[in-house]
Amino acid sequence: MESKTARLTILIDPIKKEAFDTLCAAQDLTPSQVVRQMIRDYLELHGVAYSTKSQVGSAKKKAAA
Repeated sequence: MESKTARLTILIDPIKKEAFDTLCAAQDLTPSQVVRQMIRDYLELHGVAYSTKSQVGSAKKKAAA
């Protein structure tokens, strides 16, 4: 888990925000949790490495290869 945090401010249509908040609540997740996961997924999709990335998943992938 990351030890420091930074704030990311975005502008979004109020109707989409309400739908997103409702969906997150239905899944017992906070919007921040979902956005952080989406960012991790996007970075992984594009092969971008970052220092706080968990090495557990990477080790399992290397062992399976």
